[in-house]
Amino acid sequence: MSDDPKSLLLDAILPHVVFEGWSDAAFDAAVAESGLTVQAARAACPRRAVDLAVAYHKCGDARMATTWQTSPPSGLRYSEKVARLVWLRLADADKEVVRRGTALFALPHLAAQGAALIWGTADAIWTALGDTSDDLNWYSKRAILAGVYGSVVLFWLGDESVEGAATRDFIDRRIAEVMQFEKFKAQVVANPIFKPLAGVVSRFASAFKPPRRGLPDDLPGHWSPK
Repeated sequence: MSDDPKSLLLDAILPHVVFEGWSDAAFDAAVAESGLTVQAARAACPRRAVDLAVAYHKCGDARMATTWQTSPPSGLRYSEKVARLVWLRLADADKEVVRRGTALFALPHLAAQGAALIWGTADAIWTALGDTSDDLNWYSKRAILAGVYGSVVLFWLGDESVEGAATRDFIDRRIAEVMQFEKFKAQVVANPIFKPLAGVVSRFASAFKPPRRGLPDDLPGHWSPK
């Protein structure tokens, strides 16, 4: 078990989330069971249960990536790999805990946080697949997949089929729709009629760059060991 305060609180709160949601009552119960002082718990999680809900989601992304890197499947088409990762992300989650999280991040003041988490999941999936796009495609891929993932989560929450068979079929259908759109884009670009326009769009797209991961090492006040 980790000695990190947030990890201790996350382990302690999950059984309570099922009944209390990501609430102050669940957070207080987690503090009492974790052995941490109230001050240490509040220092680790200033927003209390909200910070733990965020941590739960990000832990799910990390586990998905680790599982994929440890034993990546072979012989799958690219679209099948995307679908497999989406299902892998859901299969590892507790449905009732996710249901409570969905309700939490549907609140107006937390909606932006919820959208950012779904974007983070889409980013984690593309990163696991080795995405190398460095222009507007970096953003469009994640935006499209975030929309797919959000709809899949809502479907999954209501799915009562055996071993999530209906959800897996739904994922396949949604990914197929995305791939059809990508095929359409490729056909438009290849069409001689749109070739001049495609060049303009390409130059426009190349101006967009994905955010840098980690801090640059040339900023004032930055220090790194030699």
